[in-house]
Amino acid sequence: MPFTPVLRAEALKIRTLRPLYGTLPAVFLVVTAFSALAAGSGAADPGSDPLFASLSGVWPGQIAAIVFGALTVSAEYHGNAIRLSLAAVPRRGRWFAAKLTAVAVPVLVVGLVTGLTALFTARAVLGGAAAGLSAGEQARGVLGCGIYLMLIALFAAGLTALFRSGVATLSTLIPFILVVSFVIGDAAGSAARFLPDQAGQVVLHQTSDGLLGPWSGLAVTALWAAAALAAGAWRLCTRDA
Repeated sequence: MPFTPVLRAEALKIRTLRPLYGTLPAVFLVVTAFSALAAGSGAADPGSDPLFASLSGVWPGQIAAIVFGALTVSAEYHGNAIRLSLAAVPRRGRWFAAKLTAVAVPVLVVGLVTGLTALFTARAVLGGAAAGLSAGEQARGVLGCGIYLMLIALFAAGLTALFRSGVATLSTLIPFILVVSFVIGDAAGSAARFLPDQAGQVVLHQTSDGLLGPWSGLAVTALWAAAALAAGAWRLCTRDA
């Protein structure tokens, strides 16, 4: 079966999964709301990073993106739906690529819209504190917001294909990002900057003074996502459905 109808079928599946209905709107609402709150605090602190204050809601908002990526893949393992999917599309790599595209595209679009909205909202709150932001820095922050959320959703999708369980992915990845990453960061020092969340979020800062720059940080997150997807593809293609 050609790729396009497979992708169309996978997109249709997403639209019929009710648990997913609130995830992408949650990305928009959480990122925008928390960024506005952070901007309110940043407006009173002249030494704060205005770009990160405008987009810092990505930290809690990424949880919804993780849930979207995990649930989209884990739905295949409920009631052995994966058997029907692979019977319709015997070429497992093609099916998995279509599934990942159906995850990546909506998260990227929502992430870009969210980043733009959060930035404009936060700039209104920051007022003169945001005057130092250049157009290039703002464009990079918005683009980076969309790409980062897409990569973290794909990371979750790859882990779910590996574990064959959305619960296992969420119970591993969410505590890691919210708690363990920062604990490791305190203990490991500069090495922690290569963790997927910390590396990718460098793009949300106006300046970077560490080992990674904005785009190299996103590249590190992309490598983490690629490793998870490769492991998930290996599990899918080498084990029984």
